[in-house]
Amino acid sequence: MDVRKRFGTNVRRLRKQLGLSQEAFALEAGIDRTYVSGVERGARNPTITVVEKLATALEVKLGDLLD
Repeated sequence: MDVRKRFGTNVRRLRKQLGLSQEAFALEAGIDRTYVSGVERGARNPTITVVEKLATALEVKLGDLLD
């Protein structure tokens, strides 16, 4: 599986486990909801700074998003 797809799938799974909508999650992470959607679909290639924001909002380590 492409790393962007795997990353997006992990973000979506973890977000849903926390019971957050994309909008609530995006607000928590400090990024735009449409960007979250693109990440979850594997259409975006987020910078390491954005990856850190997502991991922090999901309360996981950066590496957990790539496993």
